[in-house]
Amino acid sequence: MAPDTADTTPSARQRELLEAAYDYVLTHGLSDLSLRPLAAAIGSSPRVLIFLYGSKDGLVRALLQRARADQLALVDGASATDDGGGLAPAVEQLWAWLSAPERRRLLRLWAEAYARSLADSEGPWVGFARATVTDWLAVLADHQPPGERETEAGAAGRTLALAVLRGALLDLLATDDEPRVSGGVAAYVATLRATADRH
Repeated sequence: MAPDTADTTPSARQRELLEAAYDYVLTHGLSDLSLRPLAAAIGSSPRVLIFLYGSKDGLVRALLQRARADQLALVDGASATDDGGGLAPAVEQLWAWLSAPERRRLLRLWAEAYARSLADSEGPWVGFARATVTDWLAVLADHQPPGERETEAGAAGRTLALAVLRGALLDLLATDDEPRVSGGVAAYVATLRATADRH
């Protein structure tokens, strides 16, 4: 019987294999993942991977958790320099991080997992899309003034901000037209600042 990886501390070898597998799927994606070529690429075997993760779905779940951890670290890092000015600087800083070329592999993996989670009602993808929405809304809420955060208008504001960021990200991944997409985000940030100035 495979070990319960949720309740045990991963060994150094298991962590090493997960990192290698994560690097592999950042390049090759998850949708058509096959254990045999993955195992060969990371110096393991399908049998060892099944032993460690219980099944291919168990390994995919572990990889999705690893990707989510990277995404949260990314947005936390982008938010660390926030000046407390509300959604405008938060969106601006988050977009600067999201649009950086070195993050394309991670964000393509995010987009693949997000779409798969919407289409599949079972398996390792379940809940991934909802969890990422919850994660990002929480980050944006942290940048809203306390008096605004708990209002319907505050919820609507961060929902729109997330929609703009997510839409811009998908556009960027599809086209690589960074100047045009960043221009659109900048226009949205300008409207946020103008609205804030009026209040």
